[in-house]
Amino acid sequence: MTEQQPTQFERGTDGPKVIVVGVDGSPSSMRASSYAAGLARRQNALLAIVYVQPVLPAGAALGATVADTTGEIAESLVADIRTAAERSRGVWDVRWEFHTFHGDPYSGLVTAADELTADAVVVGASESAGHRIVGSVAVRLVKAGRWPVTVVP
Repeated sequence: MTEQQPTQFERGTDGPKVIVVGVDGSPSSMRASSYAAGLARRQNALLAIVYVQPVLPAGAALGATVADTTGEIAESLVADIRTAAERSRGVWDVRWEFHTFHGDPYSGLVTAADELTADAVVVGASESAGHRIVGSVAVRLVKAGRWPVTVVP
């Protein structure tokens, strides 16, 4: 029989290592990204910024494509994030990555959190009245119960 070594508390090493935040350009999602960036900075965690591109509907392939528009949104979001990161460099250094997933927002964020081995997920509160009936992405993520989820108003 071997002796068990007493466990020691590791001060400052517990907490999330990867924080996923969903962004779509809405004011609510941008507040969520700011909150998540502060959390990542304090925890010395990687901030994984995720934009979920909607799936191209069958009929949209004939005219202006949704893929082009959502690609432009993703590029715009990355540019905004880079600008904010440069402004705060040296004061608020945060390790971050930008990821794009395809699908509906809920499934895309679940896939992102799984693939990136997220310890926490941050999303903005829904600004759509229809989500009160169907259920928002945030509520569905909380109900999934797979990660701690923070919903930022």
